[in-house]
Amino acid sequence: MSGLQVIRAMAVAAAMCPAAMAQAQTSNYPTKTITLVLPFAAGSGTDSTTRIISQYLGQALGVPIVIDNKPGANGSIAATYVARAAPDGYTLFVTTNTSHSANPFLLKNMTYDPVKDFTPIARTGDLPFMLVVNPDMKAQSVAELVALARANPGKLTYASGSSSAIVSGATFAHNAGIEMLHVPYKSSPPALNDVIGGRIDMMFTDVPSGLPHVNGKTLRALAVTTAKRSPLVPELPTMQEAGVPDFDITSWQAYFGPAGLPRDVVIRLNAELRKIVETPEIKAKLANLGMDAFSGSPEELDGFVKDQLVLWAKLISNAKIEKQ
Repeated sequence: MSGLQVIRAMAVAAAMCPAAMAQAQTSNYPTKTITLVLPFAAGSGTDSTTRIISQYLGQALGVPIVIDNKPGANGSIAATYVARAAPDGYTLFVTTNTSHSANPFLLKNMTYDPVKDFTPIARTGDLPFMLVVNPDMKAQSVAELVALARANPGKLTYASGSSSAIVSGATFAHNAGIEMLHVPYKSSPPALNDVIGGRIDMMFTDVPSGLPHVNGKTLRALAVTTAKRSPLVPELPTMQEAGVPDFDITSWQAYFGPAGLPRDVVIRLNAELRKIVETPEIKAKLANLGMDAFSGSPEELDGFVKDQLVLWAKLISNAKIEKQ
């Protein structure tokens, strides 16, 4: 072999080393603690359901799971953090349509791309939203709430702790032909506290966050935001049944990694998450928190995210919400 051939052979070997090392690093994945980054505060619906799933995920993978709550900026802080993390499977994003469906049409300055900057892993279910009010309010139904708002234009207030809540509130006001004052919060728990305390009149919240307060009589639930009644709260009418036309908003939950996550890591995580949410016992635990748990393949999640971007663009346009 000539000297030039030796040099070429060494160059090829050097180029192959990183790929070989990466394969070696992921073939025995995981070997250390995995961090699940959430875009909402502790006590939110996503936080509560993720803590249950994470217990079983840690057992299945044989490593500790740490939850890192990074609320704020409609989930953009957490999304940007994960998008810039190393794609090694040790920093994952548990998020909803707030960061991956609504933000591109609500925020002027996006610091991440919900498709290009992430690797889809698995969808884990839906989190229905419901309209709740302070129990001291005179309105006992959506129709009475609309009448009260029309009699007091611009005086009733609604809180939001996520993009889903923002869009739900704006859609309600637009479709019902009423004026209300929007009061945004970083996450649902503090917003709910102010509705309970009477400082805010109402809000749309995910069922896991709101249901304990409804059961405790510190909040009154009036309706769900989905097109059909939720089996989790079957006694509540839909917003459409309650007289608000063209109202169908559902929040979903899923796991993502940074772009470039190795395929074998994606397959391992997807398989374990699907086993967890499809286990009857765990599914029942999540249902008690207000989550309709189910899953699918990474490819199904990828297509779903792209379809949801189209849907939420329409929802936000119809509600005439301007980018902030």
